[in-house]
Amino acid sequence: MLLEIQYIGEHLLPGQIGHVAVLLSFVCALLASVSYLMHSLRPNERNWLAMGRWSFGIHGISAFAIMGLIFYMMVNQYYEYQYVFAHVNDKLPFQYTFSAFWEGQEGSFLLWMFWHAVLGFVLMWKGKQWEAPVLFSLALVQAFIASMILGVYGWGEDPFKLGSNPFLLLRDTVDDPVFAFADYLTRIESKGLNPLLQNYWMVIHPPTLFLGFASTTIPFSFAIAGLIQGKHQEWLKPALPWALFSGAVLGTGILMGGAWAYEALSFGGYWAWDPVENMSLVPWLVLIAGIHTNLIARNTGYSIKTTYLFYLLSFLMILYSTFLTRSGVLGQTSVHAFTEMGLEWMLISFIATFSLIGFVLLGFRYKSIPSPEKEEPIASKEFWLFIGTLILFFSAAMITASTSLPVYNKIREYFDPAFVGKVIANPVEHYNKYQIWIGVFIGLFSGAAQFLRWKEPNWKKQSGKFFRNIALSLALAGIFTFISSFWIRLFAWQYAVLLFFGYFGLFSNLNYLITYIKGNIKAAGSSFSHIGFGIMIVGILASAWANAISPPTALRSRA
Repeated sequence: MLLEIQYIGEHLLPGQIGHVAVLLSFVCALLASVSYLMHSLRPNERNWLAMGRWSFGIHGISAFAIMGLIFYMMVNQYYEYQYVFAHVNDKLPFQYTFSAFWEGQEGSFLLWMFWHAVLGFVLMWKGKQWEAPVLFSLALVQAFIASMILGVYGWGEDPFKLGSNPFLLLRDTVDDPVFAFADYLTRIESKGLNPLLQNYWMVIHPPTLFLGFASTTIPFSFAIAGLIQGKHQEWLKPALPWALFSGAVLGTGILMGGAWAYEALSFGGYWAWDPVENMSLVPWLVLIAGIHTNLIARNTGYSIKTTYLFYLLSFLMILYSTFLTRSGVLGQTSVHAFTEMGLEWMLISFIATFSLIGFVLLGFRYKSIPSPEKEEPIASKEFWLFIGTLILFFSAAMITASTSLPVYNKIREYFDPAFVGKVIANPVEHYNKYQIWIGVFIGLFSGAAQFLRWKEPNWKKQSGKFFRNIALSLALAGIFTFISSFWIRLFAWQYAVLLFFGYFGLFSNLNYLITYIKGNIKAAGSSFSHIGFGIMIVGILASAWANAISPPTALRSRA
């Protein structure tokens, strides 16, 4: 009878606690979701609300404990754990321990879950009557993410896999003769962090981006809450600040990613239309469209249905981007997609569940959602804002379709093994060919729409003032485009047009800021955002010249 080896130097207690915390996190998230849903349907039964709060609180604490334990194991270099062995080594500087944590799939899921827990606690504190219906969706999202790190495995010839647990021991995941020795820890050398990821951007970019990803769940959850309770106008006001926060943070995270790719990954430009870059941009575009329709709905009563749709899609596109980057389907087309880990069907179930919840509720409530019978006046702000949101959505749809080509190839190959997958030979040229005009239209609309009024009551009286301001902004844009052409190398006339409308958006919003709202900071948010868009367009074209890179490579069309 063989005796079990008594290994020397292993620290098993953190892993044992971690396994319990993972299970507790999943169960409590599921319980919180059910409890909050029951209270949303039966608001007079306060016991459900109390159970939802307690279970979500335990879930959040468990998630924090999981992260704390993994950091502890990494800092102390417990290489007996597979996750620690795969991501750190003795030579790794301390500050990159954070990078090593979220380098792996499990760590990035935990980072996502961490931000959801933080946002959930804020909603428990500030949500008031919206706490239960909003946290129902958020807790259910948490249950799905927690399932990704459960690490439950089946048996047989084709065993199922439910998640990948970060507390698995190395000797339980790797078959190697070294484990025949009780002192195997003295005989192994860990892999450590990829040198390309030992960069300060890797420390600050993922937390920012994942906060952006997590925060898109809140407008989605408010939309679900509005549909569940039939409060189609009431949810718009509390959802808007969360959407604005999400748009700002996610946009910042995307910009950080572009800078990191340029500096550390040698993409040859600030935006190379890499599939992973694309699929972080798409939810942001849809979210920005949702923010604008939310403003329309709040001020005029139009576009409530569209706001529902955009907020639902912004979160669903986060889930779809998660599937693309973590299923291995982009492994051959992107330098920083994750490799396949056997979680594909879990991710598909994740998308399918929330798509079903969102669209079934929207279809069920569709006829009861108020919509003004009279069409918007063509000269009104809401009309042109809505056209702008359609352009943003069109941009997102085009990027998604092209980026999803590997998915199409996989499906075709499954039914037709002889099918030869299609590829985009020159992705930068392909995307810029269309997205540059998206940037032109957004520059135009973001500048002109500011001078329009909601529900335009008297266009004849207003038109003269409108055209004077537009003419002034066009003139300034033309002058500065001409001057800039002496130091910005414009490789084609299309880029001259883009530069012109970048300046137009900048000057028209600056004009509006000075002459209309006279520096009122509370009313200046949209102007500052649009000014930032104009500056970004000019800056991108200028950086292309400074780095002697053709705009098709350097241009990052942010639409």
